[in-house]
Amino acid sequence: MKASTMKKGEIVVFPDNCNKKAPSFRSNKRISDQLLRSLLERHRTYGLEKIIPFPIEKIDVAEWVHLKCQFGCSQYNTNWCCPPASPDLEKVRAVLQEYSQALLLIGSRQCKDFYLNNAKRRAEQVRSWKEVVGIERQLFLQGYDKAISLVSGSCALCKKCTYPETCRFPKERRPPIEAFSIDLIGTLKNLGISTPVAQNTDDTFNYYAIILLE
Repeated sequence: MKASTMKKGEIVVFPDNCNKKAPSFRSNKRISDQLLRSLLERHRTYGLEKIIPFPIEKIDVAEWVHLKCQFGCSQYNTNWCCPPASPDLEKVRAVLQEYSQALLLIGSRQCKDFYLNNAKRRAEQVRSWKEVVGIERQLFLQGYDKAISLVSGSCALCKKCTYPETCRFPKERRPPIEAFSIDLIGTLKNLGISTPVAQNTDDTFNYYAIILLE
């Protein structure tokens, strides 16, 4: 029906030609196996091997994790994604109370330059970082508006972080798991996952990310 032929006061119902419903936010539903398979297949070529949903109660947080950042990592007080710029333990616990489920992302790679500060290592970090944030965005578009990533390793988006000056990439930056006071080994143990420590730079090692979901 054309607008010119409509009678005054008449209600016109247009046919719905789209059978696909758009995802609605805050569904509070368990994430589907179909969506998990889709995300895994899309990112498998980049080294991602598993995506495991789990209840938020399985996450272990502790003050000693922050202590290890402060006294065992050169990124402390030099990076926008690491302590003290990241949330403290009290804030972390408050945030986790607002979630009920999360995703554990597991990948593996070989990198002989892992312990060196060079371009190859940085490229690997940036690739895995953007991969996780990309999955977070896809989850957001599927209706999971609370999705937020906790990534693997300190931020390497810039060769040298601008901290404490303004961040160049505020939309992309995310805290590493440990910078969020999460005991990763303890959390993996809660999930029944053992993680061997790579003894040599030639070994294949696992890397992990967590996406707080709903």
